[in-house]
Amino acid sequence: MKVLIVGGGIGGLTAALSLHAAGVDCEVVEYVVQPRALGVGINLQPHAVRELTDLGLGDALAEIGIPTSRMMYTDRFGGTIVTIPRGRLAGYDWPQYSVHRGELQMMLLEHVRDRLGGISTGLALDSFEQNGTAVTALLRDVRTGERLSKTADVLVGADGLHSTVRARLHPNDGPLLWNGIRMWRGTVEGDPYLDGATMIIAGSNRSAKFVLYPVSARAGARGRALLNWVAEVTLAEPGPAPAADWSRPGRLEDVLPHYDGWRLPGADIAAILAGTERILEYPMVDRDPLPSWGIGRVTLLGDAAHPMYPVGSNGGSQAVLDARVLARELAVTTDPAAGLAAYEEERRPATADLVLAQRELPMEQTIALVTERAPHGFDDIADVLTPEELAGTAGAQRRLSDMDVQALNSRPSWNVVRRTT
Repeated sequence: MKVLIVGGGIGGLTAALSLHAAGVDCEVVEYVVQPRALGVGINLQPHAVRELTDLGLGDALAEIGIPTSRMMYTDRFGGTIVTIPRGRLAGYDWPQYSVHRGELQMMLLEHVRDRLGGISTGLALDSFEQNGTAVTALLRDVRTGERLSKTADVLVGADGLHSTVRARLHPNDGPLLWNGIRMWRGTVEGDPYLDGATMIIAGSNRSAKFVLYPVSARAGARGRALLNWVAEVTLAEPGPAPAADWSRPGRLEDVLPHYDGWRLPGADIAAILAGTERILEYPMVDRDPLPSWGIGRVTLLGDAAHPMYPVGSNGGSQAVLDARVLARELAVTTDPAAGLAAYEEERRPATADLVLAQRELPMEQTIALVTERAPHGFDDIADVLTPEELAGTAGAQRRLSDMDVQALNSRPSWNVVRRTT
């Protein structure tokens, strides 16, 4: 069996490593000519960290990521509403990692080069054709314009939010959907705060919200912190998305006024924003879940299949899980279409539920209640919320960012070896 993966991001590279480990031949084609460590911070949940560890990447992750200790929700004055332990502190056998997306992608690419010999870059997918025995990708070299084709048993679209594979599979797919929240993001080196591993989530999406967490073990080893920040401000009514370009530059003067007078525990928002060399700006978008992902020998993976709001730290993690289940199902069958059907049967409902759950923005109601009851801040959250309200708040967030701890810790590994007869 030969699998052709379109897209050399986190999901596509993890799929390549997973297929290779399972004894399935694969190749990755990527539009970008020279992949670089771009982007900002993301989080890998323990269930994704387990899968990467099973691929032999546990030490490599520890070299680049911060094992997140807790999520601390605060109001705009820095008052702590609720603190939720993460990773091993929450009982998992694996950490949650906060990591720079570009560093993670380059680490995965390095291991793909070591194990598979590399990927094919500078190739754009124009279309594909399939029959009962194979699928052929029609590609274009972006450097020369030369047309070429590659034939495989399976084609996987891991080509992100603006997926060409998805567009060909679902030509009547609806638009990207914007919830009206504009996001600004960036990274800047600064002083560590609190325990050096806490994610702070301040404010509410009903007006403005600010997220801060460190993402670099290497900076931590120097006594510094590479701080990843996300500013989220509601600016419009929900509707079809404007252009969603992850590399669009943002401006300090557009984001800074929304945080005048804000305070965070151990961190200065104004200094963090002003010290950021490159600010990115884009809308918070997702898509309605698809009734099916693939057709025959072609399927989708990661953001191409299920783009979701970044409110539960699930985007990159779900792409890793997709990749691992895809490899597992293809390794235990000699029928590619049946393997893809089994993969979709497991992954599509789970990710569709997450897309819809994250639209609920579960913390917003609680933080709005805190703002209503304590508009000028508070000293003790027990004076603002009842124990039942606090428990409900933590439970709502865990539904987005946690699976059952015991189930993950006790289930068998997804590592498999391909069945050839």
